[in-house]
Amino acid sequence: MCAQKTLVMKFGGTSVGSAEALTNAARIVQDAKRDWGRVVVVASAMSGVTNLLLDSASLAATGKVDSLPQAESTLREKHFAAADALLRDETARAQTKADIAALIQSLVDLCRAIAILGEASPRALDAVASLGERMSVLLLAVVVDESGIPARAIESTRFVVTNAHYQNAHPDFDATAKRTRVALFPLLDAGVVPVTTGFIGATPDGVITTLGRGGSDYSAAILGAALPADDVWIWTDVDGVMSADPRIVPAAQTLPEISYSEIAELAYYGAKVLHPKTIRPVVDRGIGLRICNTFNPSHPGTRLVVNAKSNGKPANGRVVKAVTAIQRQRLVTIEGRGMLGVPGVAARAFAAVASTGTSVPLITQASSEQSICLAVPSENAEAVLSALEKSFAREIEDNDIDRVWATDDVSIVTVVGAGMRHTPGVAGKVFSQLGDNHVNVLAIAQGSSEVSISFVVEAADTEKAVRALHSLIVAG
Repeated sequence: MCAQKTLVMKFGGTSVGSAEALTNAARIVQDAKRDWGRVVVVASAMSGVTNLLLDSASLAATGKVDSLPQAESTLREKHFAAADALLRDETARAQTKADIAALIQSLVDLCRAIAILGEASPRALDAVASLGERMSVLLLAVVVDESGIPARAIESTRFVVTNAHYQNAHPDFDATAKRTRVALFPLLDAGVVPVTTGFIGATPDGVITTLGRGGSDYSAAILGAALPADDVWIWTDVDGVMSADPRIVPAAQTLPEISYSEIAELAYYGAKVLHPKTIRPVVDRGIGLRICNTFNPSHPGTRLVVNAKSNGKPANGRVVKAVTAIQRQRLVTIEGRGMLGVPGVAARAFAAVASTGTSVPLITQASSEQSICLAVPSENAEAVLSALEKSFAREIEDNDIDRVWATDDVSIVTVVGAGMRHTPGVAGKVFSQLGDNHVNVLAIAQGSSEVSISFVVEAADTEKAVRALHSLIVAG
């Protein structure tokens, strides 16, 4: 294998969302190629495109295709405007526009087929959703190539092998590693930068799948592990991982360094800067990970490390490192005196929830075993309630379970910091701060790793809670 160092760079939707953004991305690839022998680029769809594609498919499933010409026009205008502004070579520009036009026609054909069938299957939706990335890499590859760095667009369906769980497919890492090396090593050995599609893969039979929304980060990590790369850089539109959502806390700061365990908690509990699945492939292979800003490339961003400094405490001595929130959740509770000491209640409850395909971000249970409480996304709450009532119908009829019920919308607020495990009294400070700001806590959960504390608050108290807890960071 080539001894040159390998870098995988992923550019998000806003980082390829306009002619200016594409120019910035190409310049970043140029700079990286000076320092790294082998560079692989992963690109998302241009910002807003995936939503437009899926909205078109959803409308088609109801028989509405009147909006297709407008969608076609919007896609053509967005991509062609960038091509006309950036591509100097007339032949390359004409070919790129023709290739993009063919993909836009694929959308029209798919949506008309969906309208005839009257439904959009998960497989069909993946075929539709894949089109955004497939268009964007055609543009970015030529922009990079014309900047003086040889580049070639290559669809990840050729080497990212997944199962057939459409819309949230799982990669086969061994098969992906073999195909990735066959597809990309010849390009890399020739000094060419492969520009490949994020978010999508294919079954062993070649049927297009997607890795779930936001899955381009995950794609970069998968490729990083498959090559393997020395580093993976995620280029986005912020200066790295922030201590809180700056829309809620204007004083939020970029974290120069964060541990994998901390970013895992933040990504899971609502921080949008990184897809939660991105972390495992790079951790397993010991690959470096950095989050940077396409529009401020001189900023060092946030570097992920295996362990935070100073035995788990951040270098600046702050125990709490970041605060995040997941909104639009509902708290579902199963309660009843007849649950006391009865084996298998929790197992049946989680099996019922799993049958709805719902992910549960938070669970608590009273020590008396008289209630189990779990948080679910608001849009899944009714399905979860129905499944639980069906599963426990006999116990409800016999009054062993008093009721299964759900709150109105709530939020899960999470305080993250690896230094919390070494510092007594952090939980006391957190809840004192909430109490001083008149925020009522509905439920609490803390993992055994002690990297985070999560609690549920009323939806109306979300911003107040986040701001109050962020002041603990500022205070050090």
